[in-house]
Amino acid sequence: MISPELLAAIPLPDTPPSIGSMLAWNPPSFPVLPALALAASILYLIGLVRLRRLQRAWPWWRTACFLAGCLLLAAITGLGIEAYGYQLFSVWMFQHLTLSMTIPPLLVWGCPGLMLLRATPHRGLGRLVLAVAVSGLRSRTMRWMLHPGFTIPLFLFSYYGIYLTPVFDNVASTVLGHQLLELFFLLSGLLFVVPILSVGPLPIRQTNLGRFFDLFVEMPLHVFFGVILMMATTPLVEFFATPPPQWGIEAMRDQYLAGALAWSYGEPVALVVVIVFAIRWRRDEMRDNAVADRRSDLVGDDELAAYNAFLNDLYPRRPDRSAVSRPVASLVREHDAAPASAIISTGHVTDAGSSARRNTA
Repeated sequence: MISPELLAAIPLPDTPPSIGSMLAWNPPSFPVLPALALAASILYLIGLVRLRRLQRAWPWWRTACFLAGCLLLAAITGLGIEAYGYQLFSVWMFQHLTLSMTIPPLLVWGCPGLMLLRATPHRGLGRLVLAVAVSGLRSRTMRWMLHPGFTIPLFLFSYYGIYLTPVFDNVASTVLGHQLLELFFLLSGLLFVVPILSVGPLPIRQTNLGRFFDLFVEMPLHVFFGVILMMATTPLVEFFATPPPQWGIEAMRDQYLAGALAWSYGEPVALVVVIVFAIRWRRDEMRDNAVADRRSDLVGDDELAAYNAFLNDLYPRRPDRSAVSRPVASLVREHDAAPASAIISTGHVTDAGSSARRNTA
C-alpha cells in the first residue's frame, strides 16, 4: 500500500491508465534516470562527432541502437507511465522488463566502451579518462562482476528475490527506493548482457558455448516466474494489493496481467538476442577458420602434421608383396588364361592347363 509520505512526494494520476495517459508528459520530481539517459546521449554524440572529424568509420546502426536505448530509458522513467508504476503491478512489471531486458541490449549494441576508447583524446584530461577506464576495466572487481557466477544469480534475484520476499515492500515505499530499484534492474540487465553481446575489450571473454549456456539458463527461469504470478491466489506484493478503487481494477487481475507480461514480454526480446548471438557465433567461426587456413598456408598445420604422424605410428606401412616372385603360380595362371584346348605339334588335342601343371610337376 502506498504510504501518505509517498503520495505527498509524487504527483500520482487520478484517471485510470490508458495509452495516452501513460505516454503523456509527466516527469517525476527527481528525474534521475531520464537525466542519466540525456547525459549518455550527449556524450555519445560528442564522441561520434569527434570520430567523424578524425575520419574514423563508425556504423550507423550502433548509433541508432544506443540512442534508441537512451530514448526508451528516458520515456519509461520520465513519462506518465512512471507515476502509474507506483500504483499498478502490471505497469511496474512492464517497466521492470523494459529496464532489464530491452534497454540493455540496445545500449550494448551501441558499443559505448569502444566509442570511449576511439574518440577520447590521448592527451590532457582525455588521457586521465582513458587511464581510469582501462584500469577499471582490468580490475579484479570488474572481472568478478562480469563472471557468470555473479551475473546470472543477480539477474534472477531481480525477479525471485525482489518480489517473493519482503524486499520490494520495504524498499519501494519511498521515492528514493523506487528509483534505486529501477537503477538496479537496469544494471543487472547490463551486467548479464555485456559478456554475451559486447564486442569491446572485456576483462574476461567467455567462449561462444558458454554464452549460449547463459542464455539457455536465463530464458526459462523468468518465464517460470511469470507462471508463479499467474497461478497465485493471493497478492504476492503487498505494495500493489490495493489499487485505487475509483479505477475499478482488481488487485488479483492486475497481478495476473503482471505475470502474463513476465511470461510473454521477454520471449521476443530473448529470441532477437539469440539470433544476433548466433550470427556473431557463425562470423567468429568463419574468421577463426580463415585465420587458421592462412597460417597453415604460411607455416604449415602443426595439428594436421601431428595427426598424420600419429596415424603412421598406429598403422605402419607393410612391405609390398606384389613384387614377390611366385613362378609356379604365375605359370599356372598364364596357362589357365590360355584357350581351353591347344593343338600340340604331334596333332593331339590336349588341355593346356593340365599340360602346364604336369610340366611344373
